Amino acid sequence: MVAARDWELWSTRARLVVTDAGALEPSLVLVGDLLAEVEAAASRFRADSEVRTLRPSADGTVQVSPMLADLLVEALTAAEQTDGAVDPTIGATLSALGYDRDIRLVESGTGLVALVRPVPGWRTLHLSGRRLRMPEGVELDLGATAKAVAADRAAALVAERLGVGVLISLGGDIATAGPAPAGGWQVRVQDTDDDPPAQVSLPAGTALATSSTVRRTWRRGNETLHHIVDPATGRPSDPVWRSVSVAARTCADANAAATATIVKGAAGLAWLGAQDLPARLVDRQGVVHLRSGWPEEPDEEDAA
Repeated sequence: MVAARDWELWSTRARLVVTDAGALEPSLVLVGDLLAEVEAAASRFRADSEVRTLRPSADGTVQVSPMLADLLVEALTAAEQTDGAVDPTIGATLSALGYDRDIRLVESGTGLVALVRPVPGWRTLHLSGRRLRMPEGVELDLGATAKAVAADRAAALVAERLGVGVLISLGGDIATAGPAPAGGWQVRVQDTDDDPPAQVSLPAGTALATSSTVRRTWRRGNETLHHIVDPATGRPSDPVWRSVSVAARTCADANAAATATIVKGAAGLAWLGAQDLPARLVDRQGVVHLRSGWPEEPDEEDAA
């Protein structure tokens, strides 16, 4: 019997589903421990997290934990695969724009000004094993990759340790492992209540990620800003797309592709098509665009 649990996590919602109800509680323990380790390594909003306390020595390097090293490998891989559209060195840029704490605590107001701060660029980072070389003053932000990697790791851990099928969703980053229920994992794809919904079936061992320009927003002056920064400009990317959902073998791959497509704006559609990953894009007018085998959806008249 399938069992599920939902909870608040990292200013979003988490959901864990397992194919054996008896495995739910031990699964929650395994997942909770792993997510706590990821948060301690990578949270930009905890003063005691590892990314907040990194201080390079005189030779410009610093030894990082095994967890942070793994997360950095994934972040640098995503940067390379997306031509730098997904960049882990945007931390100070996001802070200058006003996203310097948990999104629930970010202040908005007409008296506040968004500052544009250049992005140092992912190529300024060099990781060798657990030794990281980084310029003084660089602030890491792994938000574009760490949550997806955590979903992949959590799903794999539960399936391996407990021998059950598992789906875990961390704020729209969905990973699965082990056997799926009959008919696959049923997932509703809808970024906000104002967006057109879709229902998809994920086969066992596949993943799905959605990146959005209408969530995690705040105001500075007369502007509404969002959290997906274009490293080339140091500004939130042009919201050509309300949301981009991508299916892939891993959640890390799906999330990197979805985020890069938003950053690339109008050019993102062609770039995403070249990746040959099933995708669903909702543009700023609410029109749905499907690519690379994403299942066709009924129009409103057919659905009625």
